[in-house]
Order: sequence, then structure tokens, then C-alpha cells
Amino acid sequence: MVSSLSDVAGQLQALESAIETVVRGKHEVVRLALVTLVADGHLLIEDVPGVGKTTLARTLSRALDCSFQRIQFTSDLLPSDVLGLSVYDQVSGRFEFRPGPIFANVILADEINRTTPKTQSCLLEAMAEGRVTIENQTFELPKPFIVLATQNPVEHHGTYPLPESQLDRFTMRLSMGYPSAEDERQILLGKARRDPLLEMKPVLSAADMLALQERARTVRMDDALVDYLLRIVNATRTSELLEMGVSPRGSLALFRAAQAQALFDGRDYCLPDDIKRLAIPVLSHRVIVSPRYAGGGRETDDARSALEEILKTVAVPL
Repeated sequence: MVSSLSDVAGQLQALESAIETVVRGKHEVVRLALVTLVADGHLLIEDVPGVGKTTLARTLSRALDCSFQRIQFTSDLLPSDVLGLSVYDQVSGRFEFRPGPIFANVILADEINRTTPKTQSCLLEAMAEGRVTIENQTFELPKPFIVLATQNPVEHHGTYPLPESQLDRFTMRLSMGYPSAEDERQILLGKARRDPLLEMKPVLSAADMLALQERARTVRMDDALVDYLLRIVNATRTSELLEMGVSPRGSLALFRAAQAQALFDGRDYCLPDDIKRLAIPVLSHRVIVSPRYAGGGRETDDARSALEEILKTVAVPL
């Protein structure tokens, strides 16, 4: 178990620095992704093809010395391809369960919205409860258990939008964005010599990550901050800008993310800025904007704008 805040800060800084040797020019995205991991959550990375979504997910998984499985989601993928199935053994005369790729610490669910809703739904129990039920038998998944999913925007051909129940299980939804000209230059030069991902070594073990997750849960959040968080959530449920507000699962996700963010800053207590900073990446995919106030652009932009307006109206505790 990590014993001091300085030890925690050292581990997190080493992890962040290692990832940024591969994912260049995306400090805020990397930080939020790591906050998600320390908060014992799941991460959805959404953007157009080719901007580094899969690279970020692969880099995060490689930085952790944990069991790893990549699942390429396609339209013909079946739930049994993910969860596993029972196979008849002629020697023993019994059916034996053969686990699928879901039985790993780190799951890269690549292009998750290219598979059918039936296959998407097989992740619901795993992401919410850390276990799966197959043929009336329940199997615990290894700990830590983290799903790093990528998806292309739904306006691209051949995609199936994730339902609200699936989106709500992701702690954050992040967007990569295009790199700056200088960052793209460094990417080209680095790739021309050797893929830096291939040279990356694990920074933390499974035990290290579990210890960090446990430590994050001990970070204090004063009652005034809890009330501030709840006022934000309640505002999403009553605002005329939104058709659907944030669920209690979303409240808990914001609470835990704020605790994890405090650790990155070397604190064992939360500040209002932790909540305010994380409100949009944690909550924006959990709300539905009212058609009357939709701007006609991307749905994610409308949700972000609505939450920004709500944050302006909720008083910050002193």
C-alpha cells in the first residue's frame, strides 16, 4: 500500500510522463484518462478516425503491468465472442467453460459502436459490477478491471449509437482532437525512427493500481462540496435546457473522479475546482439536450454548452 502523498504523486507523475512520451501534445486528455483509471472507472474516447484514440488506449494499457485483451468490435461480433462459452469435452463427458477476452484487467474495446446493440449490452454487467453471468453462472472478473473503449462519431457510416445505459457506465467521455502542427511533426519524426509504444515499459502493476484506487477513496470531501456537487446534478434534472439529467451513478462518478484529481495535485482533500473542472467530461455524455435548445451541431457540443450554462448558475462554496 502506498504510504504517503509524495509516494502517490511520484507514481502518478511517472505514469503520466511515460504516457506522454507516446501521446504527444495531449496533456489534459492524458490527465483526465488517468483520473478515470485511479477513480476505478471506465473510459470512452470518441473522435474521428486516425487522431490517436486507439494509441491512447493501448498506451494506457501498456503502462500497466496487467493482463490485457484487445477486442475489435465489428458488426458480426457475438456476445459469446466477448464473454466466452461452454464447450463439450468428449473425454470428460462434461461441458467446460472457456472464458472470453473479457477476463482480463485491461480491456481495449476498439470501435465499440461498430457492433450491434446485443453485443454492446454484454458489457453492462461487467462494467457496473465487475462480473459476468453466463448460462446462469456468475464469474468474477480480475481486479482492477478497466474498459478503455474507442468509438467514431455516430455520423460516420456503419455505427450503432451507444444507448444511455451503456454511456452511463463510462466515467468519462473524452475527445482527442487534432494535434498542433509541431506535435504532428514530432509524431511523424518519432514514428519514422521507431514506434515509441513498442519501447514503452510498464510503470505500475495491478497491485499498484489497486492501492491507488483505494487511496483515492480516502480523499476527504467536505459536506459543503458534496452539496455543491449535488446542486450541479440536480440542476441538470430541472434545467429546461436538458431533456434528461444526470443519474445517481453520474453523481458517484463525479465524486470519485474529484477524489482522484486531488491525488494528482498532491492533496488528501477535494476543492471546488476539482468538481468544476471534471463536471463536463464526467457528465456531458449522461445528459440529453432538449430539442428546443439543440444548436444543430454535434450532440456532444450541445451537451457541453448546456452544462457550461448550468455551472454558471450554481454557486461555488467559499
